[in-house]
Amino acid sequence: MKSIIVSMTVAAGLMIVGSAMATDMPPAAQKNNCTACHAIDKKLVGPAWMEVSKKYKGDAGAEARLITKVSKGGSGNWGSMPMPANDPAGKKQADMKALVQFILGLAK
Repeated sequence: MKSIIVSMTVAAGLMIVGSAMATDMPPAAQKNNCTACHAIDKKLVGPAWMEVSKKYKGDAGAEARLITKVSKGGSGNWGSMPMPANDPAGKKQADMKALVQFILGLAK
């Protein structure tokens, strides 16, 4: 009985911590389910956004390329796991641009 209570307490704590970390993400990241695969400071399924920001820091063409990558999806830049398309029809470009600008701004 005691172990069940401890397990439930730990699980509740983890859910609260996960929710707190997700709130650091911009609203577009939550709305487009980016938080299922990405975190700001650690690799989950996809790379940590801080690592992405560091990789592209100072690259003048990075924003346009990353907007395309986030919109259309793809694989090969960060391993074999493909990123699904988040805006294949091009109807959420404002969200995609906001996400990429947020990511690129992390390494400043």
